[in-house]
Amino acid sequence: MALSEILLVKPVENLGGEGDQVKVRAGYARNFLLPRGIAVPLTRANRKQVEALKKRRAEREAQELSGAQEIAKKLEKTSLAFAVKTGEGGKMFGAITANDIHDKLVASGIEIEKKRIHLHTPVKTLGQHSVKVKLHADVSVDLNFDVVSENPIEPVVTEETK
Repeated sequence: MALSEILLVKPVENLGGEGDQVKVRAGYARNFLLPRGIAVPLTRANRKQVEALKKRRAEREAQELSGAQEIAKKLEKTSLAFAVKTGEGGKMFGAITANDIHDKLVASGIEIEKKRIHLHTPVKTLGQHSVKVKLHADVSVDLNFDVVSENPIEPVVTEETK
């Protein structure tokens, strides 16, 4: 198992950010990271780039954090309501998914990635619900939304045996 020490030029998920010196398997570096320009081999000349890369990384992370905080403020003020068709006893047809929540947020003018909405199971009941929106490693918001019926709820009729 041969390892190569490389310098990351771009952030790689589960590996590191730009300016990080990491040890990875030689094949991963040779076949994936180096050809795509994500990393460069660690040499004396490249070590000088580390400071510039770390400065650029700090600026990018600060910008991402401030952007996430702005979106969090908008999300806290936002209230969503979903009108769904219901049958007997208020039973919903279908479910509210993360995709539906994303579409509503985009329609209300808040642009976020769909993968940031963490809804573990689709919502299949009427009432008020909450979903976690993770905007940044340090910023997450609980977004509340209501699921209401389009049509009046009819009580369930049960037959009594005589």
